[in-house]
Amino acid sequence: MDLETAPAAREPKGELVIRTMAMPADTNANGDVFGGWLMSQMDLGGAVLARTVARSRVVTVAVEAMKFLRPVLVGDTVTCYAHTMAVGRTSIRVEVEVWVQHFIDNSQSCVTEGLFTYVAIDENRKPRPIRRPDPV
Repeated sequence: MDLETAPAAREPKGELVIRTMAMPADTNANGDVFGGWLMSQMDLGGAVLARTVARSRVVTVAVEAMKFLRPVLVGDTVTCYAHTMAVGRTSIRVEVEVWVQHFIDNSQSCVTEGLFTYVAIDENRKPRPIRRPDPV
């Protein structure tokens, strides 16, 4: 993921993991959605994918390379897409993109990108190995 340049005309990368709407309670005094709210949506979306890959509970252990590219406004439809970057013994690295459909003109754009790392945990909240699919 190249976080130095904002994505131009392209399609979202990964699978849709969350779709919601930005509401007035999610904004700062300028009327833009708080970055922390977007980050929490991304964390939830990344966890949806990581949990599916791990086939167990997961916890967030790192967030890196966060980049806020454009503001999100009240009424925008916020969609998180996620894809697996790497799977380790107990961890999963997930790239998450946030795309919005702007309520004013119905245009779509990527507004935020980030990399999240999750660790699979057992019933005692201890890291556990990720079960790999059986070879075909």
